[in-house]
Amino acid sequence: MAGPIVVGVDGSEPSHAAVEWAAADARRRLLPLKVVHVCERWPAGFDGRAYCLGTLEAAADRARGVGGDVEVSAEPLEGGVVDSLIDLSGTADSLVLGSRGLGGFAGLILGSVSMAVAGHASGPVVVVRAPAAARYGKIVVGDDGSGHASEAMAYALEQARARQARVLAIYAWQAPIASAYAPDYGNLLADDFREEAQRARERVEGWREDHPGVEIMGWQVSEHPVPALVKASAAADLVVVGSRGLGGFASAVLGSVGHGVLHRAACPVAVVRPRDERAG
Repeated sequence: MAGPIVVGVDGSEPSHAAVEWAAADARRRLLPLKVVHVCERWPAGFDGRAYCLGTLEAAADRARGVGGDVEVSAEPLEGGVVDSLIDLSGTADSLVLGSRGLGGFAGLILGSVSMAVAGHASGPVVVVRAPAAARYGKIVVGDDGSGHASEAMAYALEQARARQARVLAIYAWQAPIASAYAPDYGNLLADDFREEAQRARERVEGWREDHPGVEIMGWQVSEHPVPALVKASAAADLVVVGSRGLGGFASAVLGSVGHGVLHRAACPVAVVRPRDERAG
C-alpha cells in the first residue's frame, strides 16, 4: 500500500526503539513516515498539550536523524489510543508500536492495547521491544497454509527485498488431540506429519518460483508454533505471523500463539491482517 508508515509514540524507551525501527523501514522502502501521539487528559493545572507536542516533536526529530531523506510528519491526536490507531491503519502502510509505554501505551504487550490494535487494525502491526543488537539478514514467517499466513508471507517478502535478506518459512505441526491408545496411533501421526510437511515444502517451492530474487528457506517441524518461532527469532531481524490461521496458528493474535510470540520473541514481531478482513 502507498500510505505512510505510522508510528505511535509516548516518550518511553520502547517507543524510541519503535521510532528508529519505523524510520529505518521507511528509508529502506522509500515510504513517508507519520509520527503520532495520542494526547490524553491531564490533571488540572498541568499543561498536557505542551507535553504532548514536546514528546511528538522529539520523536519526529529522532525519526529524521535515522531516516535521512525520509519525509517525516508529526500529528497530535485526541481520543482513545486504540480507536485512533485502528482508524489510522486504514490508510497506513503499517503501524509500528513500542512493546511497553507510558500513558495510553502502558503495558502494551501484557495489556489490552497491543492485542486490540494488532487484532483489529488493517494491515501489518509491528511491535518493537528494543533497538536491534545485531543484523542477521533473515526474516522469519509462520506458515500454516491459511490465507492470513499468505498475507504474512507477502509482507515478509517485501521486508526481505528491502533489506536484501533471506526468508525462513516455518511450518510447525501439532499432533491432533486423540487417544494415544488408538490403533496404530503413532504411525498415523507420522504419516499425517509427512503429508503436511510435504504440502509446506510445496508452498515454499511455489514462493521460490514466484520470487526468484529472494532466498526462501523452509523449515517443517513437529512442534508447537510458539517455541519454533521464538527459537528462530534469536537469529532474525523480524518475525511475521498472520493474525489468524489454521491449526497451531488459529486466533494467533488473541490466542496463545500470538501472546506467546509477542511475549518471548527476541526481535520485532509483525502481525498481519488482510485489509479486507478488518475485525469489528
